[in-house]
Amino acid sequence: MTAPVYGRVALIGLGLIASSMAHAMRAQGLAGHIAGHARSAATREAAREIGFCDSLHDAAAGAVADADLVVLAVPVGAMGPLAARIAPHLKPGCTVTDVGSVKQAVIEAVAPHIPPGVHFVPGHPLAGTEHSGPRSGFAALFRNRWWILTPDPQADRAAVDRLAALCRGLGANVDEMDPGHHDLVLAVTSHTPHLIAYTMVGVADDLRRVTDSEVIRYSAAGFRDFTRIAASDPTMWRDVFLTNKEATLDILGRFTEELFALQRAIRLGDGDHLHAYFTRTRAIRRGIIEAGQDTDAPDFGRVGPTPEGR
Repeated sequence: MTAPVYGRVALIGLGLIASSMAHAMRAQGLAGHIAGHARSAATREAAREIGFCDSLHDAAAGAVADADLVVLAVPVGAMGPLAARIAPHLKPGCTVTDVGSVKQAVIEAVAPHIPPGVHFVPGHPLAGTEHSGPRSGFAALFRNRWWILTPDPQADRAAVDRLAALCRGLGANVDEMDPGHHDLVLAVTSHTPHLIAYTMVGVADDLRRVTDSEVIRYSAAGFRDFTRIAASDPTMWRDVFLTNKEATLDILGRFTEELFALQRAIRLGDGDHLHAYFTRTRAIRRGIIEAGQDTDAPDFGRVGPTPEGR
């Protein structure tokens, strides 16, 4: 148990990320008081039942009152209007951060509403599951995951360092990055892969020569991973693609070029090209495992019943 990093933390939005933050802050003693707000009464009631907040508020203004840290944990498209609503209620000296997967658009939407004397330090925890909602959170979500901060060069250094200390207390590794570069990197590592996963599952659904029961029964590991990714929150990913449009389209164009090259190699029977390509990309997987960002356990560490006779 460590000394609190913040006296009062306000979580606005109580889904996977915010609830996991609350669980971890309580476990590590990182906040003196955790206030929460969600637009949905059902979400607030679930949070009250679980008990990961010290106080729950029907209005965001009540949650942020006297808060030392305010965390915007809502879909990217909702952050600007939310910032406008809470701005009059932010106390001088407090820090506002977010957990959005896109940074440039969030900064453009939120920064104009931040009052003088309040610090805005945008952030993005690279952690998640296919589950959402207040019941999906758990304290270990951020352990050994990266939390990227994208502060303005003129941001108050003490405020940035204090937020970084909280993130590390939650178990995360912390890095700082230019917002535009963040959006490009995440278009490669997260946004475009999610779009491809949604597309592949959609193709399976639309391909009438393969029945739904066959898709479910005979799904191989690769397709199962696509379905897991495509189970992510639709509202969040709609907003991600609409607000990180240029970077995603850029990477999607590069992906299409690579796909056409592989298509040509298959058509021409160019096994050397395919083998060289797969060998190069396999090394990236090894790098991810060596960096501790995934496991090399059999079946990706999944544990579950096996079919009879196998």
